[in-house]
Parts: sequence; C-alpha cells; structure tokens
Amino acid sequence: MGKILVIGAGGQLGTELTKVLADQYGNESVIATDFQESAGSKFSYCAFHTLNVMNKAELEIIVKKEGVSQIYHLAAILSAAGEKNPLQAWDLNMGGLLNVLEVARAYKIEKVFWPSSIAVFGPSSEKERTPQNAFKDPNTIYGISKLSGEHWCEYYFNKYGVDVRSVRYPGLIGYKSLPGGGTTDYAVDIYHKAMSGEKFTCFLNEHTYLPMMYMDDAINATLQLMEVPKEKITIKTSYNIAGLSFSPTEIYQSVLKHYPNFKMEYHSDFRQAIADSWPNSIDDSVAKADWNWKPKFDLDTMTSAIITNLPAYFKFK
Repeated sequence: MGKILVIGAGGQLGTELTKVLADQYGNESVIATDFQESAGSKFSYCAFHTLNVMNKAELEIIVKKEGVSQIYHLAAILSAAGEKNPLQAWDLNMGGLLNVLEVARAYKIEKVFWPSSIAVFGPSSEKERTPQNAFKDPNTIYGISKLSGEHWCEYYFNKYGVDVRSVRYPGLIGYKSLPGGGTTDYAVDIYHKAMSGEKFTCFLNEHTYLPMMYMDDAINATLQLMEVPKEKITIKTSYNIAGLSFSPTEIYQSVLKHYPNFKMEYHSDFRQAIADSWPNSIDDSVAKADWNWKPKFDLDTMTSAIITNLPAYFKFK
C-alpha cells in the first residue's frame, strides 16, 4: 500500500480523521495537507505540506513524489460560509474535486474518498427518514456543489474506473476543533459556551430537527466504507448515513444534565432557512445493507464524551 494523502486536513473532520488514519496505518504512511501553513502545527506526528487543491500541478507533484495510493479530499467551503461568497464556494468545491479526480485518473490512485452532505436535499425532498434516492433540489451553493460533485464522482467511476467512495454526512459534532462555518455548527459551539460559563445564543429555532453525527461515528463510517470490497459498492454517487436527529432544545436538555445553570436563548438568522430546507432525519438502510453500517452514539453518550474530552483541547474558565 502506498501513502495516504489527506487534503484539507486542518478542518474539523480532517483534524480527527488524519490522526485515526496515522494510528491505523502508521505515521509514515499519512501525508496531511492544508492551504493554511499554520495548520501544520496540528500534524507533528506525520508529514505535512501546504497545498492549495486548486493548484493541480502542486497536487501532482505530491502524488508523484510521495507515491500516494489513496486520497481523502476534504477541502470545502461549508454551507453558511458558502452563502456569503457563493462564487468562491463553487470554484473551490467543484474545481478542487475535479483536480483530485483528474489526478486520480492520471496516476491510477487506488481509492478516493470525497464527502457529500445532507445539503444535497432541498425543500421538496422528503423530510422524515429521507431515502437514498429522494428527490433533490438543493437551494444553497454548498448543496448544489455537493450534488454536482456526486455525479462527477459517479462519472469518473463509470467512465474511467476511478474508485471514488462517498457518504452524505449529517452535521458533524466533535471536540478537537472549533466550528467551521456550517449550519449545524451550533451543536459544536453549545458545548464550548456551556463549559465557559457563557449563555449560548442559538441561530436556529428551538424545534429545528436536523440529522447529526458524533465525529467518532463519522470517522468509523468513512474508514468502514473505504475497506469494503469494490464489488459491494452499489451507490456510485454517495451513501446516506444516519446517526442522531435532535433539536436545539433536546441538545440543550442533554447539556443541562452536566451544567444545570447553563442558559440558552434563540435568535434565528439566515441559517434557519438553510436548515428548514434540509431533512429532519435520514434513511440509511442502503448503507446498512451494503456494508453493515451502524452508529454507536446517542445524544447523551455523545454529550458525556464531549464534556469529558473537551478540556484536553481548549481552556475554559
């Protein structure tokens, strides 16, 4: 097996996934990259290169020089941040993916992982237990780019044999990095505010249900999918996966069990419209049937894990 290249390793998902990959395959087998040089401080345990995925030539140099055989392409501008600069989000999210797919085709990369999102669904999609093949009419640039990306991945799989694998992540919740500009990021920030003794202002209303997933489950799903034999992959676009589904009120109640004096209020902003267009819950029966996917964490076990582990990464009052 050649080396594993992680693009966008400095983000919320990349920070944790890169470490798990290094633990599983060895520090010397993993190369972390990010367009910000400062992200290198997170990766003292493995090789790190500054890389702008929009620069295809730089990407090719790393792939050739390091003998890369797998690519995890995580670099993207997320939903809320994308709405502030939609053209930039489209350019990065699409241009970066196409560069990766072209390099994977040209250099015969064994496997590529690219994350999609529940943002591919839209106002006309089924809201409850949204099925794998539900109608998709995304109304954010993030969702539009993810839906387009799914079909580019399918195209490269079918036309060129590039083994691209993907899951539609729900909102991801972890404790090793700060929120990164997503609509579901309130469910990360709430723990920081509670442990800092601050009141939390939620930008979604109290009854907004969204699919969520604890980071450990997301990473396990990713690695599990990447280990599945190619012939078992029936979805060439992106698999639905599900973990949790809760409202801001429910996560607040879970945090109150640990911080009974914690206060939370609601002031919806432009992200409410984004959330309202997304599913309330996800049907992941195809992933369960194809590669035995199953999450391990519920809301209270996730809250306990985050509150236990967060102080090792951030200082609180």
